[in-house]
Amino acid sequence: MQRLLTGLQPSGVLHIGNYLGALKPFSELYFSFESFLMVADYHALTTLRQKDELRSNIRDIVKSYVAAGIDPNKAVIFQQSRVQEHTELAWIFECLVTVPFLELSHAYKDKLAKGLEANVGLFNYPMLMAADILLYDTDVVPVGADQRQHLEYAREAASKFNIAFGQTFKEPQAKILDSVAIVPGTDGKKMSKSYGNTIPLFEPKDVLVKAVMSIVTDSSGERPENVYQVHRHFRAEAELESLYSAHKGKYKVLKEALIEDIDAVVKPMREKYASISDSDVATILEKGSANAREYASKKMYDVREKIGVSI
Repeated sequence: MQRLLTGLQPSGVLHIGNYLGALKPFSELYFSFESFLMVADYHALTTLRQKDELRSNIRDIVKSYVAAGIDPNKAVIFQQSRVQEHTELAWIFECLVTVPFLELSHAYKDKLAKGLEANVGLFNYPMLMAADILLYDTDVVPVGADQRQHLEYAREAASKFNIAFGQTFKEPQAKILDSVAIVPGTDGKKMSKSYGNTIPLFEPKDVLVKAVMSIVTDSSGERPENVYQVHRHFRAEAELESLYSAHKGKYKVLKEALIEDIDAVVKPMREKYASISDSDVATILEKGSANAREYASKKMYDVREKIGVSI
């Protein structure tokens, strides 16, 4: 079987954009591959400084993976920081690529534009991501079209290493998730924790209601576009056309319909999420991280031999 890898950062409470962009597509794909699912906690350190929040978010992501339908016995769910080879390989890649090359990163430019601190971790982020992918001889990485560049960085790192030290790394292919468009947040911008415009995934229904009812609407039109663009992920567009035509200008009614459609999808997952204990999470991460270390250590043994540090 081909090997697939993806992951989520534990940088905040998960929202429906995370579900539609990562959890749902992966839950539909993972059983067709030898799948690795990472909690990318070292990546979160570029923006998160609160240790208790980070610990809570790590548990939240594992529970979310399982609640979304991913069987931890059929996928390797692991914690990035428990596999030290990730940071070791990232350093090696950083010695092979140039500063101008990393300056081209769209994600780096976007985060700077948002006013985030230009720390070195944020700048070098693509090389840690390349290590995440290449350590496991990954064949396929599921990404949205806007994330294609992340994979190009991994392919470039693999190529640079292979040219310098001999064939070692596969150049993985992107599985572009064309069906996953950018999900707008409550203010109409891309849903993002950094914008504070999210609709929570596993919070109680009253929190969902509050978030959806706060979606900014355009009073000049008959259809609230921000509401519609979220709604199209939870009901067939043919059905939505008739619903929105029948309730032109009735924004409250349409938001209430969106709430019920989201809740119909999320409620079973919310109940599953609540049934997963912290002890369950610890067991999943212990087992998954041990499996990941086994793969990573073998790969790094080969890398160390190739670069000449094994004597």
